[in-house]
Amino acid sequence: MTTPIPSEVGEGLKAAFRTHPAGVAIITAAGPEGPVGLTASSVSSVSVDPAAIVFSVTRATGSAGAILAAESFVVHLIDDEHSALAQSFAVSGAARFTPEQGWETLPTGEPHLPGARVALRCRPIQSVPVGSSTVVIAEVLEVLHGPVGRPLVYLDRRFHPLTPEV
Repeated sequence: MTTPIPSEVGEGLKAAFRTHPAGVAIITAAGPEGPVGLTASSVSSVSVDPAAIVFSVTRATGSAGAILAAESFVVHLIDDEHSALAQSFAVSGAARFTPEQGWETLPTGEPHLPGARVALRCRPIQSVPVGSSTVVIAEVLEVLHGPVGRPLVYLDRRFHPLTPEV
């Protein structure tokens, strides 16, 4: 399978969003071969009634494919304390779900990071393929609160904490 070459407009879109800060999340699920997860900066609130969010994943293989196939997953909205973990979940083959990282398993089976500011346990409502990506709309089933830290944003291909002055 060949990867399509982005058009001039597509390259412009990438450049535009490279300078647009986004929140950082780690999305996890219980896959058929064990826990899976990935880092996402595309998570956004859609509705409060019903409670729903949206995010996209770039491909339907590996961790993304397992999350797309899962009946439920957890979206962890993370702070600066977990920036190294976000980097780990952004790279294929990096260490994930180690005891040192602080993961637990919810009674419903999904991996959960209790140290995350907020974790949203969700179920997919709809998935829409768009080019090489898939947009997922998910119902929020449960909101799990954790400790609050310095917010983390993704900007220009790096993670940055927001300072108290912001």
